[in-house]
Amino acid sequence: MTMENDATPPAAAPVVAQAEPFEVAVKAGRTYWWCSCGLSTKQPFCDGTHKGTGLGPKAWKAEEDGTVWFCGCKQTADGPMCDGSHERL
Repeated sequence: MTMENDATPPAAAPVVAQAEPFEVAVKAGRTYWWCSCGLSTKQPFCDGTHKGTGLGPKAWKAEEDGTVWFCGCKQTADGPMCDGSHERL
């Protein structure tokens, strides 16, 4: 008897890209694709390296020009912004 498994494999644990947030100047109306896996060479943004990890980028659109802090440790509860999770590493 053969059983088919339609379950998605579990996602890999994200890699800590850096133990502090990335300070980024953003432009109103622009969409930024935050790397959630920690493997991108273009941190804090996605470069496609996540393929096969079960993780993927998260889109975030800037509402106004300014400076924001993207999570660098990849442990934030609701990315892409830093929530201080790096302080518990």
